[in-house]
Amino acid sequence: MSKKKLVLGTLLLSAGMLASCGPGHVAVGYRSYDPYYSDYHTWNDRENVYYNRWIIETHRHHRDYRHLNRHDRDDYWRWRHSHR
Repeated sequence: MSKKKLVLGTLLLSAGMLASCGPGHVAVGYRSYDPYYSDYHTWNDRENVYYNRWIIETHRHHRDYRHLNRHDRDDYWRWRHSHR
């Protein structure tokens, strides 16, 4: 097999793998500590749905969860555990 065909095949395979990993298909994100229950939660698409609901219901400006201060994170987890 020529080097050109090998490179082309690798590129096509890589593109196919990347296409299958679109934004809606991410199963696992980062972990976040919940001091309210003293446990960890995986931040993923499902948690994002709750987080966006919390933002709307509490009339907050949208900020990435990782940029919230400790008080706001604690508020989120208190709200989250009452909205299962």
